[in-house]
Amino acid sequence: MKEEGFSIRSISSATGHSRQKITSVLEVAKEKDVNMKTVKNVSDKWLEELLYPEKAVEESSYRAIDFEYIHKELAKKNVTLSLLHYEYEAQCRSEKAIPYSYRSFVRHYKNYAARHKATMRIKRRPGEILEVDWAGSTGAIIDCDTGEVVDVYVFVATLPSSQLSYVEGFLSMNMTSWIKAHTHAYDYFGGVTEILVPDNLKTGVQEHSRKQLILNPTYKDMANHYNTIIMPARVKAPKDKASVEGSVRTISTWIIASLRHSQCFSLDEWNSLAKQKLEMFNDRAFTKREGSRRSAFLAEEKDFLSPLPPMPYQMSEWLTAKVQPDYHISVKSQFYSVPYEYISQQVDVKATDHLIEVFYNHMRIASHTRLYGKYGRQSTNPDHMPDEHRLYIDQTPKNAKAWGKDIGPNTLMVVDYFFKHAQIEKQAVQSVFTLKKVLRKYATYELERACEDVLRATKRPTVSLIKTILKNNQKRTAESQSEQSTEQVNKDYGFTRGANYYGGQSHDE
Repeated sequence: MKEEGFSIRSISSATGHSRQKITSVLEVAKEKDVNMKTVKNVSDKWLEELLYPEKAVEESSYRAIDFEYIHKELAKKNVTLSLLHYEYEAQCRSEKAIPYSYRSFVRHYKNYAARHKATMRIKRRPGEILEVDWAGSTGAIIDCDTGEVVDVYVFVATLPSSQLSYVEGFLSMNMTSWIKAHTHAYDYFGGVTEILVPDNLKTGVQEHSRKQLILNPTYKDMANHYNTIIMPARVKAPKDKASVEGSVRTISTWIIASLRHSQCFSLDEWNSLAKQKLEMFNDRAFTKREGSRRSAFLAEEKDFLSPLPPMPYQMSEWLTAKVQPDYHISVKSQFYSVPYEYISQQVDVKATDHLIEVFYNHMRIASHTRLYGKYGRQSTNPDHMPDEHRLYIDQTPKNAKAWGKDIGPNTLMVVDYFFKHAQIEKQAVQSVFTLKKVLRKYATYELERACEDVLRATKRPTVSLIKTILKNNQKRTAESQSEQSTEQVNKDYGFTRGANYYGGQSHDE
């Protein structure tokens, strides 16, 4: 009568109920989206349970159950129906009311959830699981150059709680497509679930048996980036991911099959049409309960997803390499340094589009910006070099002269001479490098004095002359110190008592 335009007063007169009661019923119907289409072929009993699910419970002598509270609490971690029933019984005892038994408690909740909610919390918790798989059916695009029909492999991801799904087509089912599909799905949902349930395909799972589970390193690294846990379905156990299996069948009909007459000439074009079909699929009303996949997701699951990381996962590839004697490893014909202590060791390499990371026993020992271009380019960190190599690599005319200046003016003059008279700069660099190494044996003042001596003796100083002077100076210094020591001993202990001291006579006369 309300939809046909009758006033509240007219409805009240026709039904024999108060206007307040009529208004209350209409408000409940509006809240639960009940209209003429909803009640067209249903009984009064069904409609009563839909509008007032607690009425059948309240009419008995038992304490009424707050179904909204139960459904909300079951979404929380570690909360179970047995716990909620225990709390319900405790409240009934405190109020001296009669509680329902656990079996009746569960039965009433199941009836409520089946009629009013997208999912029953007994089986599925919001934000807990994301199920992923490749659809068995394929789409198709037409190659513009050859006219050949190319298969499109369809990735499907489903949230079991709300049944919201994500679909994307790829030209290959390789690891790159697999990882990219996951990152796009997480972006579509706007969050991450606690658990990721894939099938046992080789791109994600290397081995899955009762004794051990070995995941593909790249897939595991992606899961770590999104802080989720991978729990593959058991082999030959499709019920472990029943939601995605069901969604695959439905999507194969409503998306893949519905595009069978569409002529797409690129993957982007196919995905654009598939996205439109996906939005329609997620917005379709449920057949046996209120709402749609999207409304159920927004109302019951979105807030339970973990937030996305600040940056999306970058596709990486795991490789192994052996550290060469020059403390470099080869990755795709480019060379990257690691600390020289790891020479001859086997290391793990994580390669992304922009970064190379090197690990030894799960510990990162080096990282470099990835190199591209011609074969044999090198990225070398001076901290990875032995001391001798690092000393040599630091030699430039500017650094060498700054070092000579720190030692003294004569050393600077020698360094300047090397760079002015060397045929090639590398010879001068080598001479300064050799000169630096003498400081391991001699002090800086000794080197400065040797340079002064060699400049006084010749206008063409060489490293060998400086080494000879250093050696001779050190030898003379040692001899001089030895003589001074002997003189000091004689001076301190050379007094001898004469014969007169002992009362004897001297025979000098």
